[in-house]
Amino acid sequence: MADLKPRTLISVQERLRDQVAHALRAALISGELRPGVVYSAPALAADFGVSATPVREAMLDLAREGLVEAVRNKGFRVTELSERDLDEYTEIRALIEVPTVGRVARTATAEQLEALRPQAEAIVAAARKHDLIGYLEADRQFHLDLLGLAGNSRLVETVGDLRKRSRLYGLNRLDQRGELVSSAEEHLELLDLMISGDATAAEDCMSRHLGHIRSLWASGADTPVEERPALRLGTR
Repeated sequence: MADLKPRTLISVQERLRDQVAHALRAALISGELRPGVVYSAPALAADFGVSATPVREAMLDLAREGLVEAVRNKGFRVTELSERDLDEYTEIRALIEVPTVGRVARTATAEQLEALRPQAEAIVAAARKHDLIGYLEADRQFHLDLLGLAGNSRLVETVGDLRKRSRLYGLNRLDQRGELVSSAEEHLELLDLMISGDATAAEDCMSRHLGHIRSLWASGADTPVEERPALRLGTR
């Protein structure tokens, strides 16, 4: 086999780092990686079956997102979120998203809103299939694209950052109780209200949806994980 060119080699390394980061996010969401626990890059690399370098690079990416923090000579600690943190994140999101949804309901065309329906349906489908990563990705895309119709890219960027910092712990437990499906279906309800032009009802729905999310955090945050299974390096 011919030697890889430097540019090709860098591209392969970047893809591996991205795959590791994706797998680590999945482990954070599922509760396999626990808040407050320090994980070493070599140990995680052994779980993934890769070298420690892409794991360290992926962890640094997650550190920039506020999901983990570096612990000198030890590894990375999963960032802990207090009840106050979650309350504050929810309050900020509500201050931004509720009135923005009302504004978009008044100004966006039915065609623009209807174009988001496949994303809303994908959220419900992922919840029913117990696809947690698919659920959160579809949910993220729907919310940010919806807010994007307001025409303020900084607003979308801010909410995107808040979503990263207020990720869900133990989401798999909530999925097993069937609570994700009802939360997912609220996206379709919201979209229908906005398409109908009922801005006030849409704002109420968004406020209720964010409150529902906060209650999911509260009910899932303290659920113990009996044993951390071996992590697997998947693809997107």
